[in-house]
Amino acid sequence: MSALRILVPVKRVIDYAVKPRVNKAQTAVETAGVKHSMNPFDELSIEESVRIREKKRAPGGVEDICAISAGPTKAQDILRTAMAMGADRGIHVEVKEGDDLEPLTVAKMLKAAAEQQKSNLVILGKQSIDDDSAQTGQMLAGLLGWSQATQASKVEFGEGDSVTVTKEVDGGVETVRAKLPLVVTTDLRLNEPRYASLPNIMKAKKKKLDKVTLKDFGLENDKRLKVLKVTEPPARQGGGKVEDVDGLVSKLKELGAL
Repeated sequence: MSALRILVPVKRVIDYAVKPRVNKAQTAVETAGVKHSMNPFDELSIEESVRIREKKRAPGGVEDICAISAGPTKAQDILRTAMAMGADRGIHVEVKEGDDLEPLTVAKMLKAAAEQQKSNLVILGKQSIDDDSAQTGQMLAGLLGWSQATQASKVEFGEGDSVTVTKEVDGGVETVRAKLPLVVTTDLRLNEPRYASLPNIMKAKKKKLDKVTLKDFGLENDKRLKVLKVTEPPARQGGGKVEDVDGLVSKLKELGAL
């Protein structure tokens, strides 16, 4: 098996424990003064990459683990966290605050990065918890012409460049086998991410962090979608009681459920 050069995209999102609020203009979710952290699915990706190296699961070994993130200056904090968890280095694609990238633009950026870094394995979260698009991994595989295994709950390496991935599907699991180069998207049952220790956090400050822009990849932030309005979901109405089965049937008919 070829030595693995793993590219791990990570994204800075509103912390999963924070309840999002719509801004006053109803154009987006309010982000000012809100705690941000690494997208939880991306934590799984970093953890899996580091475990592949630590447990020597790949016959050819792991040559490099590179984390990449696009966003404002604060996105560097997420990259430092990734490096504290075990990534060798980071790439920060500088994007202005509030100038969000659509999945296709991100996929094009990652394609260019994978080719530039000579990566043969990309491990990324199946989706980000802010827009829930779940499109980037599939688009990236299509642009690169690589095999893909989405929603991975287990990744195993065989002889040659063979990789076997167990995938979460409706009602169970599906096992697929592909050859490197490969795009894998991660699901929650894949692993349990580690906490970055203080010594590793300090070491991460000395690891290499390159700063680039979309133009360095020959790209522009082209917008294909326009958000018309963002609103809070309607409040759930309270339930009601019925006296007997006949009352239940009548109520269901009244509501158009029967």
